Amino acid sequence: MRKNNQYYIRRIHRFLGVFIGIQFFFWTLSGLYFSWTDIDEIHGDHFHRDHMMHMTATDLVEPSSLDSTLEISSLELRFVLHQPYYWVNGEKLYNAQTGKLKPEITEEEAKEIAQVYIKGDYGIESAEFLTETGAHHEFREKPLPVWAVKYDHPEKLIAYIDAKSGSFQTVRHRSWRWFDFLWMFHTMDYAGRDNFNNLLLRAFSLFGLLTIGSGFTLYFVTIPKKRKSKN
Repeated sequence: MRKNNQYYIRRIHRFLGVFIGIQFFFWTLSGLYFSWTDIDEIHGDHFHRDHMMHMTATDLVEPSSLDSTLEISSLELRFVLHQPYYWVNGEKLYNAQTGKLKPEITEEEAKEIAQVYIKGDYGIESAEFLTETGAHHEFREKPLPVWAVKYDHPEKLIAYIDAKSGSFQTVRHRSWRWFDFLWMFHTMDYAGRDNFNNLLLRAFSLFGLLTIGSGFTLYFVTIPKKRKSKN
């Protein structure tokens, strides 16, 4: 009976080890990468300009005079290419000195805005206008439309500029993409990469506990029992 128990426990332990071993490898590999990288570098902070110019605005029009049909629920004063604008209701951009509604940011404007935020004398290869992105895109779940300004850089640097507000959104580069790729294996969210509560991750976590439990059980059932000494 004791040998039969050991046999079945070994079979279960071996099966679980093979079943989740590959995922354990990816968890360890991605964890090592995360722990050995600088998160600020992954975010691309070393590509940002250290100090942005602080500007003051004068001769601004009253927000109430922008549009008689406009109901303002939120308003923010921001600068686009050193010009003051009202960002109204999170969707419309008005020139704060003329009151005129600004159309979407053009390609040339997007390139100029990117150069304001990205330090270094990097040449711009192209700019792509994005109206939709997939679940695995590096600019997923962020405001659209957006301009993707691509630089001639070894890290395949891309700056993203909001086409409606003209704001700098983020920067992506090769190290961030490796981080994001390994993050997908770490979270086991192969559909969108960022969901830590997916069913697959929960299942493999439980299987991991079962594997550890079967290993401990196998250890204890295989400990040789000491024979009682004869009197």
